[in-house]
Parts: sequence; structure tokens; C-alpha cells
Amino acid sequence: MSKVIWIDRYNTGIAEIDTQHRQIVDYLNQLNDARMRGSVKQVKDVIEGIVDYTLSHFSFEEALMAEAKYPFAGAHKSVHESFIKRVEKFQVRFKDGEDIFEEFYDVLKRWLVNHIQRDDAAYVRPIKAHLASLNKVEPVVVDTKLQGSWITRAVKKFFWA
Repeated sequence: MSKVIWIDRYNTGIAEIDTQHRQIVDYLNQLNDARMRGSVKQVKDVIEGIVDYTLSHFSFEEALMAEAKYPFAGAHKSVHESFIKRVEKFQVRFKDGEDIFEEFYDVLKRWLVNHIQRDDAAYVRPIKAHLASLNKVEPVVVDTKLQGSWITRAVKKFFWA
């Protein structure tokens, strides 16, 4: 199987989102590497990692859309929920000993690229406008833990807390 290579057209232009998407691509490539080594344990570990990280990413995106009052946030969340259910079915099949790798890898790869270019691309303009409006207000920094933009704090909250 070929590795997923990040290309410019996958960028949303929202740095934190692009970083998270790149991390998911890295997980996909780690999954491929683990499979090529023939390590079922490594495949299992990477699947768990990709699922956990993707759930965190979805939560981050959904919080960002809610904060920006993106009108299609509910529909976007439904797309996420549908995908989560699909991935859960793969996890059950994998736990039952079924070799789901090629199908799972292909679904993840196609879904991610399509989701970024279609669903995520739809929220870019309103999210960027919202972020720009937040950055126009000079923050009063009382505590050094609060430094940075809203999105920087949210990233820290979801991924480094």
C-alpha cells in the first residue's frame, strides 16, 4: 500500500486544523508501516491511537464551529458521528480477529481526503472570519497561562492538557 503524502490542496489555511489533519495522515502512515512489519500489536496500537486522536480532533473542530456559530455545525457533527460508528464497526471486526487492514486503511484514507476537501473546506471562511474578529481585540493578559489566541488555548486544552 502506498503512503499518504500531504499535498497543499489538503490545507484549510487554519494552522491548528492543518496540523491536526497532518497528524492523522502520520497515523495512517504509521498504520501502513505497522502492517508491513507484520505486527498485529503495533497495528492494534496505531488503530487505537488514530481513533483517540481523531475523536479529539472532531471535538476540537466541533467546538471551533460552535464558537464561530457556523450554521452547518450540526450537520458537520453528524458526519463525524457517522464516521465514528463506521470506525467502531471496524474495531469490533479487528478485535474478532478479522483482517480488516486493507479495507480500513482505504476507507480512512479516502474519507479523510474527501472530508478535508469537501466538509472541512465549507467551514473555512466563517471560521477564519471568526478567528480574525477575535484577534482584533487586544487581550488583557492577567495570567501567563492565558496567553495566545482562543484557538491556541483550545488546542492546548484538547491536546496538551
